[in-house]
Amino acid sequence: MTVISNNPLLDGLDEKVIDRDPIRQFQAWLNDAIAAKLPLPEAMTLATATPDGKPSARMVLLKQVDHDGFVFYTNYRSAKADQLDANPYAALVFYWAQLDRQVRVEGSVTRTSPEESREYFRTRPRESQIGAWASEQSETISGREVLEQRALELETQYCDREIDCPEHWGGYRLNPERIEFWKSRIGRLHDRILYERTVDGWSISRLAP
Repeated sequence: MTVISNNPLLDGLDEKVIDRDPIRQFQAWLNDAIAAKLPLPEAMTLATATPDGKPSARMVLLKQVDHDGFVFYTNYRSAKADQLDANPYAALVFYWAQLDRQVRVEGSVTRTSPEESREYFRTRPRESQIGAWASEQSETISGREVLEQRALELETQYCDREIDCPEHWGGYRLNPERIEFWKSRIGRLHDRILYERTVDGWSISRLAP
């Protein structure tokens, strides 16, 4: 097996020596996935639910993680945004198959500020900026030519100027309440270490696989 870091926890998880801060532990694992040159190491499953409990899940990309939470961006008129606005709780799953690792995150969700959204939008490739305007995300369209025609019109409209961030586009931040780290082990006796937020910080416990 290729050694991707000096992390002594690569072969397992020990609740006695794991980082006491789950965000630092997550960042270490994400850095390992990046160092291993895994495809889209920042990809995550985002699970949401309607107010009456009907679940929905899709893949999105993590754009920022720190002690304020996990940030991703989307169209505020999309199905996922409708669900998050009506029921502001969600779950994330990161799975790095080549490292036999998984992280599950659960918590409440809020929108990022318009300033944060505009700042990130300016860093996106121009074609992605055009796409944010061209696509009425989750709406039914008659064919792909609708998207392509709209993109051409926008390219002409913005040919000589900066593309503005749409008001209907921006970020969400998941503030974690539970973070579980999973590491595959022989005989399916996997390691599962759970962090739960408390008034004093984070509690750490081991779960049976």
